[in-house]
Amino acid sequence: MEKFVDRQAEIAELNRLLALPSAQLIPVYGRRRVGKTTLLLHWARQAGRPYLYWVARRETADASRHSLARAIWAWAYPEIQNPEPPRFDSWELLFREMARMFADKPLIVILDEFPYIVESDPSFPSHLQAAWDHLFKDKQIIFVLAGSHIGMMVDMMDYKAPLHGRFTAQMPLDPLPFAALREFFPTYDAAERVATYAVLGGIPAYLEHFNPQVSLSDNIRQHLFRRTGMFRSEPDILVSDLARETRVYESVLRAIATDARTPSEISSVTGIPSQNLPPYLKRLGELRLIERRTPATIPPTQRQTTTRSRYHLRDPYLRFYFRFIEPNQEMIEMGLVDTLWERLSEQFRSFIGATTFEDLCREWIVAQAQIRQLPFTPEVVGNHWSSDVQVDVVVINWREKKILLGESKWGVDPVARSVVQELFEKAGKVVPADDWQVHYAFFARAGFTDAARELAESAGALLVDLARLDTDLLATLNRMK
Repeated sequence: MEKFVDRQAEIAELNRLLALPSAQLIPVYGRRRVGKTTLLLHWARQAGRPYLYWVARRETADASRHSLARAIWAWAYPEIQNPEPPRFDSWELLFREMARMFADKPLIVILDEFPYIVESDPSFPSHLQAAWDHLFKDKQIIFVLAGSHIGMMVDMMDYKAPLHGRFTAQMPLDPLPFAALREFFPTYDAAERVATYAVLGGIPAYLEHFNPQVSLSDNIRQHLFRRTGMFRSEPDILVSDLARETRVYESVLRAIATDARTPSEISSVTGIPSQNLPPYLKRLGELRLIERRTPATIPPTQRQTTTRSRYHLRDPYLRFYFRFIEPNQEMIEMGLVDTLWERLSEQFRSFIGATTFEDLCREWIVAQAQIRQLPFTPEVVGNHWSSDVQVDVVVINWREKKILLGESKWGVDPVARSVVQELFEKAGKVVPADDWQVHYAFFARAGFTDAARELAESAGALLVDLARLDTDLLATLNRMK
């Protein structure tokens, strides 16, 4: 049975929509295994309203109609075992019968894996649009359309699509936050949970697959460094679920995962001409697989047009897969998983520091801003890079001319005084102008030496070790409950 963790914000939003007097048509979408079905069924069961749940399959339009009709009949006639509905030759006839059977009952209808219906019958959204306009929009009904094929779900909301303008809300479902991993791995310490998050992210099905009674390295060898199994085929399935032209999209994702960050670098690795890349990059951004980052120090008026942007993978498992699994498939095929892990363990530590830990430090900044615990209110939270300097965490308020510079360190030793001094010296190359007020923050897995702490505190810097970061992010999660 799937574990239900977090999702308080999503439940609250669905309950808010449920309380409205008008009919609701809501797309809920997110990548495979993120927990859409678990969320929707958990919500429907505690909502206090009758609900009808149906999951589509890859089958003919006629088979889909009959499958939906059987679900409706099972809902309408619970006293009959496996009631058999009549055959409907068109969606119009089925929707008309649905409207008659639903009458004026307050009802939740969940159509899961909605893109499969559209695959079997591309005209289905037009039929649903007509049914919504003429049969359902004045009823006490919430229609939820759920799907993992994010590309198709996003297209459904395009202004040219039949259902455009009918949706009363939309809910993209993101992975769970880092703090939620405590419930999956109660015996892991904070460092082990950060490392696990760097591999699996917040995907519930992945987290449930790992055994919390064994170490992360054992889980990686047992589940990820395998010739077969769910994790081995997951990237292919995930990308095919998200977009068409999977070969091109996968090439772009692979390039970004292996440090090709700019369009010219991605073009060089993939062989795709630079002028042909923007549609693919834009689409991958819409699908929430990549994000375009610009140095936080670039003025707001220039952020959209700057050529200094870089692209990053958002999905932790894809980052891990393309960095550590795909390039080493020969060793995995030969069963040399222990040797492979010995080779990769040191690289893995630096991988965590450059990806997940930096992300969590910036997440901590946002969480502290929400409870007004920063020296100023952020307008931008990001990082900075240029030809001669890089800063892991940069927080800016352009209106007030205030900036915070932060350094994050995932090393196993306490941060030394030299690290603090180095960030102070970087400020002159990063701060936009001399009249700006500068603040500092230091994030460290292993804490700080006494000399480092003394120097940092003399400048009023924030000092955040892993224990504090972990505790504060958990408090943020708890405030949402």
